[in-house]
Amino acid sequence: MPDLYTLNPTQIIMYVTESCADCVRVKKYFEAKGISYRRVGLEGDAKAAEFVTQINRGFRSVPTIVFPDGSILVEPGWEELNEKFPASGAEAG
Repeated sequence: MPDLYTLNPTQIIMYVTESCADCVRVKKYFEAKGISYRRVGLEGDAKAAEFVTQINRGFRSVPTIVFPDGSILVEPGWEELNEKFPASGAEAG
């Protein structure tokens, strides 16, 4: 699917590796908030690994998250995630 390797995907794309603790943390954050995304593993996907390396100026940093609006978060902390996804008053927990 060509939509996976673009800076303007139609959905949130999170590039991960299997051994990445930060990737698991962001996955849990997205699931807790009900945020829909597509997970793309770099292992066995040379095109994804090359794309992430290109975005990150030669580094294979994960998670790299690409949003439909063209913004990117790389190895985001809680503050960055909460800034990108502010809680609405209607959300519980």
